[in-house]
Amino acid sequence: MAAAHKGAISFGLVHIPVELYKTTQENTISFNQLCKDTHERVRYKKYCPSCNKEIKSEDIIKGYQYEKDKYVLMTQQEIDALKAEKDRTIHILHFTELKEIHDLYYEKNYYAIPEKSAAKAYELLFKSLSSLKLCAIGQCVIATKETLVAIVPIQDVLIIKTLFYEDEIAELPKSISHPKVSSAELKMAKQLIEAMKEPFDPSLYYDSFQKKLKNVIEAKIQGNEVEISDQLETGTPIDLMEALTQSLKQKQAESRAH
Repeated sequence: MAAAHKGAISFGLVHIPVELYKTTQENTISFNQLCKDTHERVRYKKYCPSCNKEIKSEDIIKGYQYEKDKYVLMTQQEIDALKAEKDRTIHILHFTELKEIHDLYYEKNYYAIPEKSAAKAYELLFKSLSSLKLCAIGQCVIATKETLVAIVPIQDVLIIKTLFYEDEIAELPKSISHPKVSSAELKMAKQLIEAMKEPFDPSLYYDSFQKKLKNVIEAKIQGNEVEISDQLETGTPIDLMEALTQSLKQKQAESRAH
């Protein structure tokens, strides 16, 4: 896996060269677009109407439109030249408790892997944050944006969490009503939640739709007919309290069975 970003973490005079790697991988089945008559793959061409010809990637440059059909041209070399080493470095601004950061601000996660020469300084930062139960807030330039990040110790590695800026958080699109709930309904809901409480184990979960999709694709590869039901599950509307009561009874019965 290639590094998504190469730079460093710095606080005070401490400088820790690191590489950032994505913490996730894409497992979703992807489809190509085909012509419905020939089943040939549809191709997309980069085309210049003035030249009346297809344009190769090496002939394309970046342009910022400041007025209609008027552009300031920027080459990738010019953009890269703007990023001095200090811009690629994650400069720690301050330290804080992780609970101070609202979940809305989280964007992406990266593993921060130190260079061999920086292993001790990296370990010092990791252990200090872990023992103090703090995370670091910093900034650095990633791609073409100065990015706000949180540096968080998780298990035995520092995770870089990119954060949205406050002005990037959209306002609530609609107001939420808060109808009155009875004490009996609240008590029953809490009982149901308590009955369903258990430790989080990520190994227990998987994308069941992707599994069904793979099975259908495999069946089609083997030349088998596939029957797919398009019926939606429908339930009879019932009273909220009745729904809570039935759900709790069902969960209690499952617990006794185990």
